[in-house]
Amino acid sequence: MADARYIGLMSGTSLDGVDALLVDFTAAQPRAIASHYHPYPAELRSELLTLCHASHIELHRLAQLDVMLGELYAAAVRELLNTSRTDANTVAAIGSHGQTVRHHPAGPHPYTLQLGDPNIIAERTGITTVADFRRRDIAAGGQGAPLVPAFHAALFRHAGRNRVILNLGGMANITVLPRDTAIPVTGFDTGPGNVLLDGWAARHRGTPYDAGGAWAAGGSVLPALLRRLLADPYFTAPPPKSTGRERFHLEWLEAQLEGTEDPQDVQATLLELTARSVAQAIADHAANADEILVCGGGAGNGALMQRIGFHLAPRAVHSTLHHGVEPQAVEAMAFAWLARQTLCGEAGNLPAVTGARHPVVLGGIYRGRLNADR
Repeated sequence: MADARYIGLMSGTSLDGVDALLVDFTAAQPRAIASHYHPYPAELRSELLTLCHASHIELHRLAQLDVMLGELYAAAVRELLNTSRTDANTVAAIGSHGQTVRHHPAGPHPYTLQLGDPNIIAERTGITTVADFRRRDIAAGGQGAPLVPAFHAALFRHAGRNRVILNLGGMANITVLPRDTAIPVTGFDTGPGNVLLDGWAARHRGTPYDAGGAWAAGGSVLPALLRRLLADPYFTAPPPKSTGRERFHLEWLEAQLEGTEDPQDVQATLLELTARSVAQAIADHAANADEILVCGGGAGNGALMQRIGFHLAPRAVHSTLHHGVEPQAVEAMAFAWLARQTLCGEAGNLPAVTGARHPVVLGGIYRGRLNADR
C-alpha cells in the first residue's frame, strides 16, 4: 500500500477547475507521473461563485451541484488515466479535496463544506476514494485548514535551512519549517492570494486572471486604500487561523473604495496587499527564515513574485520547481499523500497548524468496485 500510486484532486478557492495528478510514492521523494487540468464549465463556475456568497442555499440545487462536481472529478481522473495510459487497477486511491463553498471554523457550531460527491468518483472510476478531509480536524477542535503543511513538512523540511513554504492560491498560506526538528511546524492562511486579483481582472478586463501581473504592474498603488484594506482585523489575528471567499471577496473590497479610483490602480493595490500581508506574516512568525519556496498559481505572477521578493529581501525567494516539484502540482500531490496517510492509518493534520486537540486520521474512505472491471 505504501509504495503504490495515488491520484490527488485539488480544486481551490479560485474555482476555475480541478487539477488531477498521478503520483508515485515508491521512492523517498514523491514523483509526479502525469497531470491533467479539467476546467469548470462557465455555467457551473458561475453557480459555484454565487453559492459561495449566497445567504440562503436551495438544498435541491446544492445536492445537484455536489453530484455534478463528483461527475466532473471522475471525468478528470478518467482523462488522466487515459492520457497517461495508466491502468486504474494500479492506483491505490484517489485523494479528493473537493470544492469548498463554505468555511466557518469558528463559533458555537463550526463547520466546513466541500462539494464533489466521493461516492460518484469511486463508482465511476472504480478506485477507492478518500475525501472530506477537513471535518475530522474541525471535530477535534481545529480550523480544518490549512492541511497541506503536513505534506510540506514531509517533503521540504531541511536540517540545515529554516524554510517557509508560501502557497499563493486563491488564498495565501504559509508553512514554517524550522531546521530544528524539536520545534513544531506551524502555518496559517495569511489572507487573500489571487482571489481579489482574479475577481477584479475578470470584472474590468474580462479575463479570468491578470496574466503575469502585467495589468497590475502598469498601475500605481493607492496608499490610502492599501491602509484601509490592511486594517482588516484578520491580518493581525494570531494563528491558528484560516479564511476564504466568505471573508475576502469583491464586496469586501468595494466597501473600502471611494468610487473614483482607477481600476488599474486598484489592481496594483490588490497585488501589493497580497505581497505586504504575506511578507508581514513571515516577518512576524518566521523572522529567521533563510528561504521562501513558493507554490500555487501565484508563483507564475511575475509582478507579485517581484514585490514579495522586494519585501522579503535579503531572503531567497523562488518556486518549488527549484526543488523538483512544479508549483501548480504541490497541492494536488499533497492530497494524494493525505489519501495515502489515511489508508495507512496515519494522521494527516498538524495540531500546531490547525489548532486541533490532537493528531487525527483525516477523511472518509469510499471503496472502489469489488470486481476488477473498471
